[in-house]
Amino acid sequence: MNEEITEYINGAPEVQKNIMELIRSLIHQSVDGVVEEYKWSRPVFKSTKDFAYLQTNKNHVNLGFSRNIEKLNDPNGVLEGTGKTMRHVKIRAVSDIDVQLFSQWFVAVSED
Repeated sequence: MNEEITEYINGAPEVQKNIMELIRSLIHQSVDGVVEEYKWSRPVFKSTKDFAYLQTNKNHVNLGFSRNIEKLNDPNGVLEGTGKTMRHVKIRAVSDIDVQLFSQWFVAVSED
């Protein structure tokens, strides 16, 4: 675990901290050999390439995906963004996290 990311998470408001701790744990459970880096003032997760990031905002946490977005099944239409290679989901509460779906997303976006 990257200490800079731990500091970023610990410095967030309690609700956002809880969201990011759960997401971080899910990423590590879902993706073998995941590496954490602190880039662009935010936590970034990579396998062979960057695939996801976390970003705090005033009222939510953005969970962003930066590759393989065409592999993401989004049955509830929560993914936002119109770029060719990136999407994100706004998470306002721990209850917004669909553990099974997010785990599938982490595997899909981290694949080579």
